[in-house]
Amino acid sequence: MKTVYVLNGPNLNLLGMREPAIYGSATLDDVRQLCEQACQRHGLTLEFRQSNHEGELVDWIHEAGRIHAQGGLAAVVMNAAAYTHTSVALLDAVKGTGVPLVELHISNVHARESFRHHSYLAAAARAVMCGFGVAGYRLAIDAVAAW
Repeated sequence: MKTVYVLNGPNLNLLGMREPAIYGSATLDDVRQLCEQACQRHGLTLEFRQSNHEGELVDWIHEAGRIHAQGGLAAVVMNAAAYTHTSVALLDAVKGTGVPLVELHISNVHARESFRHHSYLAAAARAVMCGFGVAGYRLAIDAVAAW
């Protein structure tokens, strides 16, 4: 059984409280449950994590990379949040490990502030999704299962 890593970056632990007009009312636990259901439907194992610390996210990509090297990784679905727009370290981790990456955003980042229009991760991503709300997580897992 292959594993999907769903990695969430800074402030996503505040889902349900932070700017609900942009991010909706679902909590991170709601998102985890949605991802669990999607993975179960497709016979995938889920690793679901959140950190406000860039280095921890890098370490988790490295971990996923080791599983990928052994043939056990379906993909990394990553909502890097603000690190999307600032982190060369996350880009280098994805490129260095070769993990198949789906970059994910809850909101449509292209309809927001101009600094959100640039993604360092997009250059290494197999797919980029934004604007589907938390349903984007399910859609990303569905897409990964179809690869």
